[in-house]
Amino acid sequence: MAGQGSGGNVIAAIGNFFIPGLGHLVQGRILGALFFFIVVGACYALAATVVLWILFAPLGLIFHIWSIISAARYRGSEVRL
Repeated sequence: MAGQGSGGNVIAAIGNFFIPGLGHLVQGRILGALFFFIVVGACYALAATVVLWILFAPLGLIFHIWSIISAARYRGSEVRL
């Protein structure tokens, strides 16, 4: 990846918009991809039950947005200080 704001990060963010974790997978971050796919999927599945909707729908949305932002802000293997 060329860095934050690069075309690869934009594609990863768009991938995460449609399937949480897909953008992380494109970037080669397997654990992040699994985490967001499982957590967001579980939250949305639990939100599908009408009783748990009030708690898990917003929680799933928060994690979904977090996954998109995380993919868009990824800087690669640079040393961060």
